[in-house]
Amino acid sequence: MKSIKALAASGVMTLAACVLPGAATAAPAAATAAAPSPLAVKAAHDLLAAMQAEKLMRTVAGSSRYPTEQQRLAVMAKLDKVTPEEVYSRLAAPVAKLVTPETAVEMVRFYQSAYGQKVLKNTYNSGPSIGDTTPKPSAAEKAELAKPAYIKADKELQAAKPAIRHEIFVLVTELARK
Repeated sequence: MKSIKALAASGVMTLAACVLPGAATAAPAAATAAAPSPLAVKAAHDLLAAMQAEKLMRTVAGSSRYPTEQQRLAVMAKLDKVTPEEVYSRLAAPVAKLVTPETAVEMVRFYQSAYGQKVLKNTYNSGPSIGDTTPKPSAAEKAELAKPAYIKADKELQAAKPAIRHEIFVLVTELARK
């Protein structure tokens, strides 16, 4: 029995020695990915402004867990002092790595439309609800939503939203530690 455990342990160690060197070189390669272009950062900045990312930041902070109510209130007080422009500027580079400039431009166009404004208002200003409360688009708005450029951009943004929320959480954490 002891010899089986010894063989298993040495096999795991050998496997770890084989796998870990490759993993160690893969992580720095991903970390050294090219920085986004200034055009991509500007497009991401505009997207964050159109999405009203400062409200999303408050939503993320509000849904986070805190040991005490006083700590939650302290974090919210710190977030109240942060300007929307600072939020956009600090998140623009990480978000530029997550979405293409074309997607950002298309989604800015959407969020600045009348229907996009209704969606944002519903997202940030509605209370908890059961069922779908998404505003219903008019016929003209449905035609806009059916365009291939919008469909592609929306899919890309929906895929990137969890990562964007994570970047916002990282920012909230940084601001809370100040």
